[in-house]
Amino acid sequence: MTRPLVALIMAGGTGTRLYPASRSDRPKQFLSLLGENSLLAQTVERAGFADEIFVCTGEEHADLVREYVPEIGVLVEPNPKDTGPALTYATHRIRDQVGDCVLLCLPSDHHIAGDFEATARRAVRVAVETEGVVTVGIEPTRPATGYGYIEPGTVHEGYFDVLQFREKPDAETAERFVKDGFYWNAGLFAWTPDAFLQEARDSPLEPLVTALEEGNTERGFDAVESVSVDYAVMERTDEAYVVPADFEWDDLGSWDALERLVSGENTVLGDALTIDATGNVVASDKHVSLVGVDDLVVVSYDDRVLVVPKSDAQRVRDVVARLREEDAF
Repeated sequence: MTRPLVALIMAGGTGTRLYPASRSDRPKQFLSLLGENSLLAQTVERAGFADEIFVCTGEEHADLVREYVPEIGVLVEPNPKDTGPALTYATHRIRDQVGDCVLLCLPSDHHIAGDFEATARRAVRVAVETEGVVTVGIEPTRPATGYGYIEPGTVHEGYFDVLQFREKPDAETAERFVKDGFYWNAGLFAWTPDAFLQEARDSPLEPLVTALEEGNTERGFDAVESVSVDYAVMERTDEAYVVPADFEWDDLGSWDALERLVSGENTVLGDALTIDATGNVVASDKHVSLVGVDDLVVVSYDDRVLVVPKSDAQRVRDVVARLREEDAF
């Protein structure tokens, strides 16, 4: 493949379910949860085989990106409107700067272990050969209800046609999806700029594509609603393909996810003492002691403390919603 390979890392989210470690001024991608480096820095390192690397983020986090990964290019989206507008804007900008290339689009805040490069190179090869849009599918390890699923269709060498994308299911449906060989949709994509922008023209993102071509980015963002790239493009196109992943993946979407990655009677990040306590998740930048309690999430960062039953870990978003109402997030 002679086209330059460009890694585009999306770093615009806040990771609200990892509050209070993740805050409005320190989103999830800047945390060092597993290892010394931030999740963003780990993603940049993982994409080091690319010819060029860009990070797309919002204006409020652009300086943080430059601080954490000063060696890469930064694209600042003018208005946070979910992944559809962000990826359209970034893809157009990269085509202007780099020219004829192939993009590998990566979230900045996931855990990946194993041979990522082999799967990534296969995905970009398929993107060039098919002139379509490619997603990386993760083989499920459990019937998770918090992920979208991909139903594979016709088999090709190293990839499948996408028969359809399926929304986050209930528990019974998730079990059936796993049994039927569906993949998790992890938000990892590959495409050439021309292929993606053509698909975006036939979607709710069309006003943005037109405005970008006319050099009026601000007008384009004003003309579109917040929409995910999955809904705007991937679920609508007939030219979507899925490449199965050959690596370990987790989206680190909530505190209970750490149990899958950190072994022990309790899952501990930081300095903690536990006595007659099991099944807890503890994360703190100060010493924490737990006595006689089980199956809790206990998180303490800066001046904030969170305590929640592990089974209700997803409800941290309710805390963040209330704090945002009070302008205290």
